Amino acid sequence: MKGTYFLGAQKTPKFEVRDMEFAPLGEHEVLVKNMACGICGTDVHIYHGEAGSADVTPPVVLGHEFSGIVIETGEAVTTVSVGDHVAMDPNLYCGKCLPCRMGKKQNCEHLSALGVTRDGGFAEYAVCPESQCFVVNKEIDFDVAAMAEPLACVVHGIDQAAIRPGQAVLVIGGGTIGLLMVQMAKISGASTVMLSEPVEMRRKIGLEVGADAVIDPLNEDVRGKIREICGRDGADVVIECVGKPFAVEQAFYAAGFGATLLLFSVPATDATVALPLFDVYKKELRILGSMINPDTHQRAVNLINGHCLEIKKLITHAYDLEHLDEAIHMQMSSESIKVMVHPWG
Repeated sequence: MKGTYFLGAQKTPKFEVRDMEFAPLGEHEVLVKNMACGICGTDVHIYHGEAGSADVTPPVVLGHEFSGIVIETGEAVTTVSVGDHVAMDPNLYCGKCLPCRMGKKQNCEHLSALGVTRDGGFAEYAVCPESQCFVVNKEIDFDVAAMAEPLACVVHGIDQAAIRPGQAVLVIGGGTIGLLMVQMAKISGASTVMLSEPVEMRRKIGLEVGADAVIDPLNEDVRGKIREICGRDGADVVIECVGKPFAVEQAFYAAGFGATLLLFSVPATDATVALPLFDVYKKELRILGSMINPDTHQRAVNLINGHCLEIKKLITHAYDLEHLDEAIHMQMSSESIKVMVHPWG
């Protein structure tokens, strides 16, 4: 049983393939044969020594967007069976801290996660709590099933944005999350969904998966294009999916009167932006953040099982366990959208 361990951001090399051994399963544990694991922006942050969703203590097997096949179950497991195809919700909450008791488990003071604080998907096998395994229809491609976790985060963000039928939505950033947001905004009833993205390949795929219009922010005036596309002075909902200050500035610039701004992406911990206070006042802007996927993983799996979204087009590259460093760099490149790791080649 092989796994690729993250040794630390300051180490050279940062990854090492090692043999893994697993203790006998606990009553409510499941042994999963990992078939696909996506590389997330959080993995990139961890790779550079920045904060993830929870503190990382190397050596650890990263990879929290993963799917696989149930190989063995603990004696008290009832919700999955050997042979089931599953997608994992990596996030584990204590249930006892104040945020958990206040219905804000995403802010759990003791958050842990498969592929962050516990060994995860960049390995041939993983031991997962039964509670984190969600059954996926067997006709679903494992790459697509592995996208349940980012989709679950997007579903939570869409809940936060509270898009109403007939609204104009601007999505900033055409990476994996942005292209999922485009599709979910359309499902939610937006009359016009626009994508602002400088990379031509991503704009093209944006149109293929449901964007009504695309904007090149490097060569076009975003606000002027919104007026041209949907006849109003700014978008009703702006969803920022880049994680850089310039994208947040663009979000404020593109927001119409009474708009909701969802700052969805994971920025650097020290990232800041000047807040246009008069715009917030005069436009009555509503500014929101969005943190992981509390209680939305099953809904994401339902959307995948129901073939409600175009996901396969977002997966552009695949690597094996021995080339995880290359895979991380490809995920950072504008040549990719979603990079997958296939533990079995």
